[in-house]
Amino acid sequence: MNAVSVLATIALPVLAAVALVVCAWRTVRGVADRSWTRPGWWPNPAFVLLVAGAVIWFFGAWSGGLDVGEACAAQGTPLDNAYRAAHWREASRWFPLHNKCDAAHDLVPAYVNPTLVAVAVLLVGCAVAAVAAVLGRKKSDTTA
Repeated sequence: MNAVSVLATIALPVLAAVALVVCAWRTVRGVADRSWTRPGWWPNPAFVLLVAGAVIWFFGAWSGGLDVGEACAAQGTPLDNAYRAAHWREASRWFPLHNKCDAAHDLVPAYVNPTLVAVAVLLVGCAVAAVAAVLGRKKSDTTA
């Protein structure tokens, strides 16, 4: 591993954490002082939502761990290999996330998929609001 790879491995998570904290702070502060009327405010909550969505997705994707049989046994459900062989594509889909021990028991928590949908809807809302803020600002500039 060369020095650049080591530096990137160390620095990128720190920079991402700093960016998350700054964007979260700007989002909270912007709500208090009504900054949502400015288009430049909307990337802050969008970045916070992207990070939250990524964390939830990774949590759901890795909910079964590396050994699904062991994870199912820890949940008190035996692994049904015949069911998993018949539905082998389910565990490898990006959305909706499923990692089932059998037909009735899923290792992915029930809140993961609805949370991902909510994050996606809120991201679209951020984009629409940013466009509305730009259009509202242009409209107020032309009338003034």
